[in-house]
Amino acid sequence: MDIWKSYEVILIPTISGFSVQIIKLFLYYITHRRLNFKRLFEMGGMPSSHTASVTSLTLIVGLKAGWNSAIFAVTVLFGFFVIYDAGGLRRAAGRQASVLNKIVDDIYKKGKVPEEKLVELIGHTPVEIIMGIIYGAVVALSIYR
Repeated sequence: MDIWKSYEVILIPTISGFSVQIIKLFLYYITHRRLNFKRLFEMGGMPSSHTASVTSLTLIVGLKAGWNSAIFAVTVLFGFFVIYDAGGLRRAAGRQASVLNKIVDDIYKKGKVPEEKLVELIGHTPVEIIMGIIYGAVVALSIYR
């Protein structure tokens, strides 16, 4: 058990992030009635694995090091940047990819350029982020001793 205590700051956020990806696999199966193992490694979707992982990390650091510690403050700031990136910048990039894919479709149909699609599902909606925060907190608090 001492090994677990030494590595729980790494293990709990990792469990949180990987388990979210498994949830996404099952949600895809429920929605589309087929397994798509790419969902285990793709970005975007419900809930946000980035948000769940960084929330778990922040909570565990706060619980272990103290809510007034410098490392907790660093983790909070890091978490805000990750969540902002997941919901803001990457979501905007996904919208741009959607527009560019429409342009590529139009060009491809005219036969001038080979078709190459961009990944559109790379960011998160506010609901996906909130669910990631809730999920990450639940995982961290239920596993932490």
